[in-house]
Amino acid sequence: MAILRVVTMVNAPAARCFDLARSVDLHVRSAGGTREAAIAGTMSGLLDLGDQVTWRGKHFGVWQTLTSKITVFDRPRHFRDSQVDGAFARLDHDHLSNAQTI
Repeated sequence: MAILRVVTMVNAPAARCFDLARSVDLHVRSAGGTREAAIAGTMSGLLDLGDQVTWRGKHFGVWQTLTSKITVFDRPRHFRDSQVDGAFARLDHDHLSNAQTI
């Protein structure tokens, strides 16, 4: 199993970053290159525990559809979206905040 880790330092309160990371609207606005769109489930606003969203976008030159569900939610520290349908055997995406000032 592959694990990818991306760390982004942001000078903002943890709760603000957490809410922006779970914003369907911001995700759609930021995904112009892949033309990714929410096509089913929670299609706008902030995702919460148990919410599902189906995304469609062009990745690696191929149109893909992925449905994910918010399976862990501990605001503002951690949430996880887990694939429930899509191209991968398994995909869990953890969003973590250590809320430390550097």
